[in-house]
Amino acid sequence: MWQFFHRLSSPPYFYGFAGRLVPWLAVPAALLALAGLYGGLVLAPPDYQQGESYRIIFIHVPSAWMSLFIYMVMATAGAISLIWHIKLWEAVAVSSAPIGAAFTFLALVTGSLWGKPMWGTWWVWDARLTSELILLFLYLGVIALYGAVEDKRTAARAVAILALVGVVNIPIIHYSVEWWNTLHQGPTVTKFDAPSIHVSMLIPLLLMALACKLYYVVVLLVRVRHVLVDREQSSRWVAELVK
Repeated sequence: MWQFFHRLSSPPYFYGFAGRLVPWLAVPAALLALAGLYGGLVLAPPDYQQGESYRIIFIHVPSAWMSLFIYMVMATAGAISLIWHIKLWEAVAVSSAPIGAAFTFLALVTGSLWGKPMWGTWWVWDARLTSELILLFLYLGVIALYGAVEDKRTAARAVAILALVGVVNIPIIHYSVEWWNTLHQGPTVTKFDAPSIHVSMLIPLLLMALACKLYYVVVLLVRVRHVLVDREQSSRWVAELVK
């Protein structure tokens, strides 16, 4: 197993492996998304308090979860690249940022769309919303920093440091509804002792969450392949690809 992960860190081996893996993950990601959306938008009953407007959670909640998950992947990849100087993990950190920014932006937009009918306003400087907005700025900062530095190895190290500094915002986002008096709804899915969501709504939500994770992996693999080819243009294995 260790030998496999060691080989996987090799850019040419990863490029071929990822290319073979993408189709096998893309199909189940699409099927899970279709099943989750159908279950959430069609089969699940209206909420007894929020009516039909609650259905935005099937996009909002998985997007919010992914915004945190991807940042932790980016920070972990950055830490590995700083310690062991592995090019593959540099590419993983850099490639995760645009995907994470997209999910964070989607979470903020869908949250605003839900907040208008529920709170009577598109935006409040709520602890959860504000810390999520800061997360978006962190993602955009990583993207801008990588693009601003010409030497991409140096840029990757700077990105890793910024990502690690920003990790402090993750527990703030997660626990903000418990630490402060906030308008944002408290935890529901993770309340295993007293669940706050019916199973007819929970199953589509979990299907969407799994679909989003597979989607992230698919897009990440594609982006990492492109980053590796761009950074290894002078290597023999890239030259053989374009023959």
